[in-house]
Amino acid sequence: MQEKKAETGTKNAKKANLLDHHSIKHILDESVSEIVTSRGYVEDVRMSNVRLLLGTIIIVIALFAQFYKKKFPENRDFLIGCIVLYIVFNGLLQLIIYTKEKNAILFTYPPAGSVTSTGLVVSSKLPRFSDLYTLSIASADPKSISAGRPVEFTKSVTQWFTKDGVLVEGLFWKDVEALINDYAAEPKKKK
Repeated sequence: MQEKKAETGTKNAKKANLLDHHSIKHILDESVSEIVTSRGYVEDVRMSNVRLLLGTIIIVIALFAQFYKKKFPENRDFLIGCIVLYIVFNGLLQLIIYTKEKNAILFTYPPAGSVTSTGLVVSSKLPRFSDLYTLSIASADPKSISAGRPVEFTKSVTQWFTKDGVLVEGLFWKDVEALINDYAAEPKKKK
């Protein structure tokens, strides 16, 4: 009976290849998303939808350029127009990714019944050849009067993984929830 429990426990465990930092970061980022959404924050997918829309427009432009009815010398001006549009929309997409998303893994709306009017932007970093994972939480609208101060922590991923690559979720949840509580805490007023 206990063997079956152990099998189901390890079956649902999140396991990463410890030699692949992308695998480690992916598992940690997925867990952070689960933790934040379990705290009542609803994911804001508007930015993802805008990126998908721009990507679709880029693909449609490329398809028009490829399958236009006229052959090359006759469709030269049309192709130049498609190339210009392709470059413009790709540049716009890259600009959005660079300026708005940065290292963000999750955008949220404010929790229901909350006094704050801004959601969260949860970002993470795990540099190549490093074991230091940085998680930061900031306001989705930092200029808002209800925006909290940004908080972050940097810890070694070796604290959260066993030598077999299994994520010890209890320890990780505790650290992430402490960071969320730190963000949600009222700033102390100066006298």
